[in-house]
Amino acid sequence: MAQGRLQGRTALITGGGEGIGRGMARRMAAEGAAVVIADFQAELGERTAQALRDDFGVDSLAVATDVRDRGQLLGAIDAATARFGAVDILVNNAWGGSTVARLEDKSEEIMAGGLQMALWPTFWAMQAVFPSMKERRWGRIINMCSLNGVNAHLYSAEYNVAKEAVRALTRTAAREWAKHGITANVICPGAASAAYERYAAMSPENAAKTAAAVPMGWVGDPERDIGPVAVFLASEDSRYMTGNTLFVDGGGHINGVPWEPQLPE
Repeated sequence: MAQGRLQGRTALITGGGEGIGRGMARRMAAEGAAVVIADFQAELGERTAQALRDDFGVDSLAVATDVRDRGQLLGAIDAATARFGAVDILVNNAWGGSTVARLEDKSEEIMAGGLQMALWPTFWAMQAVFPSMKERRWGRIINMCSLNGVNAHLYSAEYNVAKEAVRALTRTAAREWAKHGITANVICPGAASAAYERYAAMSPENAAKTAAAVPMGWVGDPERDIGPVAVFLASEDSRYMTGNTLFVDGGGHINGVPWEPQLPE
């Protein structure tokens, strides 16, 4: 049985079945947390939950969840509460992909889709866990954002806008909920997410250039590089820290890692 800084805590991670979400789930399980994987891909989520049980001896639950559907998202939180009593740590991580196109070619539907994928699920989940966290005077909210929004990377307007909206929401929650013992922080990761792995498979040369542009020289590993920071934010070690954005990206935020896909005129 895993023993550690998160013993007795329950974490719910959206998009926890693969990539960065999976990496965070594994590190939290290694620190003793029970973990709920809320992922659109039911089979993948269950495989990850089973791996947490097998590898770390913790209790883990997978709930098939399309976070764009408020009912499904709240259902995952209800399932976590029924199984474990409460959600102590909420990680809003799910994302469903962007349309690479110039701003003038983005439709209202594409822009609204970004908010539907990131902002609204984060807002719904935060509101849902708040009463219990307030009552217990303890809670940790970790929202995953992106250097894309901070540096306004090309051709991903809906993603940039949605992630910056989540950052603003996080800081507001940090200000309003600090008095209840709830912290809210943001991680902007630079890591080999599932989307990055697909990108690297399709364009290894461009992926190598991206990695070379990172000051530390590599694209982070979800479990080894992002997971420990998430554990810190989820633990008592970060009790005096709220409203912050942590760039966990090998220094990529300092001057910005170039992202310039080529599009026809």
